[in-house]
Amino acid sequence: MATQQVDAPQDAETPEAVVVRFAGDSGDGMQLTGGQFTLSTALAGNDLATFPDFPAEIRAPQGTLFGVSAFQINFGSRQIDTAGDAPDVLVAMNPAALKTNIAAVKPGGLVIADTGEFTKRNLEKAKYTSNPIEDGSLAKWDVLAFDISAQTVEAVKPFGLGNKDALRCKNMWTLGLALWMFGRPRKPIHDWLRAKFKGKAELAEANIAALDAGHAYGETAELSGPLHQCHLDPVPAAPGLYRTITGAEAVALGLIAGARLLRLPLFFGGYPITPASAILHHLARLKEFSVTTFQAEDEIAAICAAIGASYAGSLGVTSSSGPGIALKGEAMGLAIMTELPLVIVNSQRGGPSTGLPTKTEQSDLYQAVYGRNGDAPMPVIAARSPADVFECAIEACRIAVQYMTPVMLLTDGYIANAAEPWLVPDPEAFERMPVEFLTEKNAGDQLLPYKRDERGARPWIKPGTPGLMHRIGGIEKAVDTGHLDYSPGNHQAMTDARRDKIAGIRVRDQQVEVGNRSGKLAVVGWGSTYGPIHQAVLRARRKGMDVSHIHVRHVWPLPANLGDLLHGFDKVLVPEMNTGQFKTVLRDQFLVDAQPLTKVSGQPFQIAELEAAIATYFDEVPGNAGGEEIEPNLQQLPNPEAGHDDGTTPRDLRMMHERDN
Repeated sequence: MATQQVDAPQDAETPEAVVVRFAGDSGDGMQLTGGQFTLSTALAGNDLATFPDFPAEIRAPQGTLFGVSAFQINFGSRQIDTAGDAPDVLVAMNPAALKTNIAAVKPGGLVIADTGEFTKRNLEKAKYTSNPIEDGSLAKWDVLAFDISAQTVEAVKPFGLGNKDALRCKNMWTLGLALWMFGRPRKPIHDWLRAKFKGKAELAEANIAALDAGHAYGETAELSGPLHQCHLDPVPAAPGLYRTITGAEAVALGLIAGARLLRLPLFFGGYPITPASAILHHLARLKEFSVTTFQAEDEIAAICAAIGASYAGSLGVTSSSGPGIALKGEAMGLAIMTELPLVIVNSQRGGPSTGLPTKTEQSDLYQAVYGRNGDAPMPVIAARSPADVFECAIEACRIAVQYMTPVMLLTDGYIANAAEPWLVPDPEAFERMPVEFLTEKNAGDQLLPYKRDERGARPWIKPGTPGLMHRIGGIEKAVDTGHLDYSPGNHQAMTDARRDKIAGIRVRDQQVEVGNRSGKLAVVGWGSTYGPIHQAVLRARRKGMDVSHIHVRHVWPLPANLGDLLHGFDKVLVPEMNTGQFKTVLRDQFLVDAQPLTKVSGQPFQIAELEAAIATYFDEVPGNAGGEEIEPNLQQLPNPEAGHDDGTTPRDLRMMHERDN
């Protein structure tokens, strides 16, 4: 169903979902406003997805285009998979925020602007030659423009704040208006403000007064203008305990859960880098769960400390983003050579080098799968959403310990910062995986520290265990004994053993998310492209297109059945936020003619972009491209287990010929 405008008449059909974007200067508190609105939305029982969009500069000049900070939330009374394509409502706190975001707003959408910031100087900073509120350039949107700054100053006047401190309450005034628009209670925000400013009662009460004033203004604006309240029913949901979670929080909780299931203490060695730093922050607050956090002086020290912790019998974890992962490369090779468990979390961002530190991208896939010196295979897992990160982190811990190997867990800037509701799982539902350290010699009266089990994993030996002294390090080891051995035959054997161990990791068979297991087109994704691909494929199937969605969690090694699955489709389309890296992996491993659909703008895919790309494989012109999401009608979708109607499958030689010519 198409999303209705927020300012539709009261007798209009109730909308199923609304997209709201808060935008302002990086000092205007838009992320805080969005976060608290997200909290109130979750408490109201709506499903939601968020997209915080930060400026790259640490502190850009106030009022400039490159200093705009935005927070988008898509929420509704049905399942929400993405943060939405186009906002129904834009709250613009200054001219730069308006200019940067107005093109994304749906025609007929509502624009709320703070006229107090539309001064001549601020208009010039935003590269406006005239005031857009007055020159008619916003005619295709409903505009509610008033002096939020003055309203805020008036609301907090009784508390004796200076003008600068008074204006810092603008975000709370704006939040109050948003709470009124969507029928949200104010008490949870009141309580939060009093807790946040504990010991500074005047600041707490001033912010509460601003919040209440914005809420009251909504009633006045409704009486005299286009603004109306909009109610969205709670989404039907399975019973249980829910909370809103970001990807960074989910990583932290998943790592702790994994360590507890393994009955191991957790050691986290990290170095601050955007957007990975939040993982260290969250883990540092959870020390009561046998967590030790170490903020190292650099990336190399962080990973080496984590390797040392694993050597000593803890679960070593480190985290970074692309530039930091590059610095950790040599130490990753050390962990692979010593065959010690290690979890490496890569929160991908735009690159290369410093690149786009606050924007999202999926461009570290080659680095994760191939990016080390020597033949150094390593498992790679990719999370699809903030809530999915929790299970992925547990899986990374399991593989690391059971196969005695480092594992890389891929998220990205979008997943790390975005939030969604999460059904808190029952701890008893997870299988315990207690670790067994070697405590006595494993070959009669001889210790063989590199003797392998049925998985190809060597034993884990705590240093200091009586009678189990052994050599460990980065130089090539002899088969079984672990003694230094440079001989050609030994290096061949050990290289093959490390390769075969990773290749033999058991991962679950690949499933089809939506559609049939064979057909005309498979859209194959990984990581955070899940939401837009999922919705685009659902739309296309509603129009009768023979398209399926396959989403890969285990990027390396790939699921054993994935090749056969892909060969059941005439065409394979791979959308990813890079220049086509996973497409190359699929072509290399399965000789499948995978075609890329790439985007490296620092922004996630929109549903409409993917829907249009899918339509090019069929004889239909894409329609319904307004950005709304739909739920699957399971009665209309074909049986996922059914085969292709005509029984045809692509032939390897034909695909190779088409690819090469």
